[in-house]
Amino acid sequence: MTRLQGKAALITGAASGIGRATARLFAAEGAAVALSDLADDQGKPVAAAITAAGGRALYLHHDVASEADWERVMAATLAQFGGVDVLVNNAGVGGTGTAVPDTSLEAWRRVMAVNLEGVFLGTKHAIRAMKAGGGNGSIVNVSSILGKVGLPMTGAYAATKAGVKLLSKSAALECLKAGTAIRVNSVHPGFTDTAMVQARLQSPDGERMARVIGRAQPGGELGRPEDIAEGILYLASDAARFVNGAELVIDGGATAQ
Repeated sequence: MTRLQGKAALITGAASGIGRATARLFAAEGAAVALSDLADDQGKPVAAAITAAGGRALYLHHDVASEADWERVMAATLAQFGGVDVLVNNAGVGGTGTAVPDTSLEAWRRVMAVNLEGVFLGTKHAIRAMKAGGGNGSIVNVSSILGKVGLPMTGAYAATKAGVKLLSKSAALECLKAGTAIRVNSVHPGFTDTAMVQARLQSPDGERMARVIGRAQPGGELGRPEDIAEGILYLASDAARFVNGAELVIDGGATAQ
């Protein structure tokens, strides 16, 4: 398949879960892929495997909450691949797991720094790079169904994901008004089988996982990272050339209830 042939993509949080699945899929579709993460021991082998299979991949250590890191990572991607056509802002952390009155300001700010400020910084620097490269590109910001619906004990996380949704819409309109062909969309995964979700849902007796799957997932199963990656690929590709400022929900029907 060649849906991204000739394109260069930067994917954050690419060492595991949705980011890793997206990097593998993008490479299989012809893209040169820069993978960034803090988990070097997990991320480097993903890039190495893509290269061994005949693809083009670069791994970069990256704290998405640091603007200096964004400048360095973007510069390295441009130097290696000659441009950036796609950015996937996927890196994120789980919430505090506390009710709003019990959430410390420090914990709140940590979630904001990674999940929202990191997406802001990535969107900012990608738009600059894409404009300099001719004014074309696709930015896919990974939000969540918790950016659309409420759930107790997720205040900080949900606030960041709702922010990602509206940041994406604002940036999309700005790019259109500036006369560019840069598209910005958000993806809203439901409960997906990733390490972060597993950590949040595990309990000694398995009751928490069973309750979530039973109540939140009409089909009775978690999504796979590959399910989300396919949606991200669509938004990144030219097939979605008329999709801009949109929200793509991939949740197995969870929010249809």
